[in-house]
Amino acid sequence: MGLKAWLAKPFARRVVRKNEHWIKNPLLAQQATYNHLIAQGRRTKFGSDHGFNEVNSYEDFKKSVPVQDYEGLRPYMELAKNGEEDILWPGKPEYFAKTSGTTSGTKYIPITQESIKTHIKSARDALMNYVVESGDSSFVNGKMIFLQGSPTMNKENGINIGRLSGIVAHHVPNYLQKNRMPSFETNCIEDWEDKVDKIVEETIREDMTLISGIPPWVQMYFDKLKEKTGKPIKDIFPHFSLFVHGGVNFEPYKSKLFESIGRDIPNIETYPASEGFIAYQDSQKSTDLLLILDNGIFYEFIPSDEFFNENPTRLSLGEVKTGVNYALVLNTTAGLWGYSIGDTIKFTSTTPYKIRVTGRIKHFISAFGEHVIGSEVEKAMNFACSKHPEVEVVEFTVAPQVNPTNDELPYHEWLISFASPPKDQNLFIKDLDQKLQELNSYYFDLVSGSVLQPLKVTPLKPDAFINYMKAIGKLGGQNKVPRLSNDRKIADVITDFKSSE
Repeated sequence: MGLKAWLAKPFARRVVRKNEHWIKNPLLAQQATYNHLIAQGRRTKFGSDHGFNEVNSYEDFKKSVPVQDYEGLRPYMELAKNGEEDILWPGKPEYFAKTSGTTSGTKYIPITQESIKTHIKSARDALMNYVVESGDSSFVNGKMIFLQGSPTMNKENGINIGRLSGIVAHHVPNYLQKNRMPSFETNCIEDWEDKVDKIVEETIREDMTLISGIPPWVQMYFDKLKEKTGKPIKDIFPHFSLFVHGGVNFEPYKSKLFESIGRDIPNIETYPASEGFIAYQDSQKSTDLLLILDNGIFYEFIPSDEFFNENPTRLSLGEVKTGVNYALVLNTTAGLWGYSIGDTIKFTSTTPYKIRVTGRIKHFISAFGEHVIGSEVEKAMNFACSKHPEVEVVEFTVAPQVNPTNDELPYHEWLISFASPPKDQNLFIKDLDQKLQELNSYYFDLVSGSVLQPLKVTPLKPDAFINYMKAIGKLGGQNKVPRLSNDRKIADVITDFKSSE
């Protein structure tokens, strides 16, 4: 055992013991976070404008601070971005994380000196938790790759601006610097395909032990490695022992990734966002994610079926129930207040508080009142693939077809990029549709009532989504294709990449 691996074990035990305090006292941890946020918020323009000096309870807070998305906070974001101090959080932000929004265009999310520490700490804690549970710390001795955005920064009014993953790259602990790959120069390459080619060149002969990234982009890296060597990843990197992933649901990508690796491998799912590091998988026995309660975020939850109501129910942690779909609202040490991050989650446990990400509050299909959500289409796809083991799905998205030709009934169109198509496409479609009907009673009623016809599948070329993302300038990094949409903006473009089969 190398020195780093030996030292990692007692360090990991200390980290896990410390975290046990907030895990066992979740409501106290959230109350402490809330108290800190309000105290700091009173020193800001936002706090002054929203009467924080008169806020003495959570009920007061809800009356004073509306739930809002980026557009609601944009006037304050602009003031902070222009270099003004004490706008959303005391002082100036350390960074602005540049990210793409579906409704607001480019967004600039503030990251403060206080909040950046929580991003780093949470990523570290996920790894240390794995070390304690598994007893395996060997990955710290080898090379580690983080497939991420460019760490190149622009500076405006004394504030650094870049992608979140690029910002985090500047905060890798010193003891991991020699292990980290790719090189800084390669990481700065903006063109994603050129970057992955260079990463392959740099890593192909290294002792890679940990690989991290968004699954579809890691798959692209694996495909290029296999194309160059003709070998599975386990033979290229025999000591590769841990895969860390986030950004999208892992299940649709899991079988293809493991097939590329050549064996199953321990993996940790994380839930980081520019707005904060929210949760991580804390056990190899379950894919549920532990909600992090001591990282400068006070969480609120709105039942997703009420989200678009004029006065939706707004809950703190102690009021949530398992099995309910909630829209996630954040208040953070980066100066986000009543901020709807756009994600939906369900609690699978409240002792401790564990969640699963179920989709996006604005990514759904309800053209006919069915309100199909991301987790439902992913579960239906996983079921159909399990019934048809020959099928390999690269990527897919779903959209409504409201006005089909030839006087057909409307339907849901599934645009699927197959690496390996089903032998019996009609049976595959039937299994897919029946599972979705089972998961969503509104969809069942619409199909059985002949308002909708069963779904249709449009097969796409294996590289369809890569080419689509390239065409819109969003290939690689943290970018990902929405799993489903309530319009045809994506569907009508991506059909240009239809399979000839």
